[in-house]
Amino acid sequence: MALPQPLPDLQSLDVLVSVSQLGSISAAAQAHAMTQPAASMRLRALERVFGLQLLERRPSGSRLTPAGEAVVEWASQVVGAVGELMAGAAALRTRDRGRLRVAASLTVAEYLVPGWLRQLAAAWPATAVSLEMGNTTHVAELVRQGRVDCGFTEGPAPPGRLRWRDVAHDALVVVVAPRHPWARRRRPLQAAELAATPLLVREVGSGTRETLDAALAAAGLVLRPLMELGSTTALKAAAGAGSGPAVLSRLAVGPEVRAGELVVVPCAGVELGRTIRAVWARERPLSEPAKGLLAVASARAGQS
Repeated sequence: MALPQPLPDLQSLDVLVSVSQLGSISAAAQAHAMTQPAASMRLRALERVFGLQLLERRPSGSRLTPAGEAVVEWASQVVGAVGELMAGAAALRTRDRGRLRVAASLTVAEYLVPGWLRQLAAAWPATAVSLEMGNTTHVAELVRQGRVDCGFTEGPAPPGRLRWRDVAHDALVVVVAPRHPWARRRRPLQAAELAATPLLVREVGSGTRETLDAALAAAGLVLRPLMELGSTTALKAAAGAGSGPAVLSRLAVGPEVRAGELVVVPCAGVELGRTIRAVWARERPLSEPAKGLLAVASARAGQS
């Protein structure tokens, strides 16, 4: 989907968020190492882009309008997401020279690790982090071979021959295109009906696939794949195009569900919850930065 034009300037959004947090344009300008007139100019440019008055300007100071408060709430999410994007990209860029080498399954790497790394950087600013992505089986093998210091996997059981710690929880959901007949169901989908339907699923070896296979097996059922893909993005696109129901992480489909591009189909009689785990080699103790990353991951999960 093409973004609407014109787009707001990211630094100007950051200044607006700072006005909300610090209480004045002058304080926000100082925090961003710019003059107050420069900050005011950025804020007026934002108002032109949005076509909204964001601030009430008075001789005694400025305060957010109701529209400004709403925009700040959304802008905070955008600024935070960009920070996580940059942290994740920096980890990929420094893969060959990183002091803390991390591997993560695709879902965890895309939706959780950038936020963890952003927070880790505050405590360990001099630590360069490298990030490698793959499915759960690949991540576990990287840890066993000593090619990374720690990894993050998801699935019904921890990988063998590794130490592990639960750090977060997730759940799989069935999603369909809005025009799919299941999108209008009033009753939950039963396990037998799910197993009898050809599904769009991740490849063997991924934590998502292991969780789905184990959940159906517990009910005495076997999966019928319609299509196996190694990319969450590809599965979402195929489901959205109407190719069939897909089973994916709730983390991964949130934006598409909120936008109305995919619909979650409630299920009954099948346990699709799963645990996200940190894993590391038994013979190699965790470094201090790695311990810090695990602490951040566990703390962030507790807040969500």
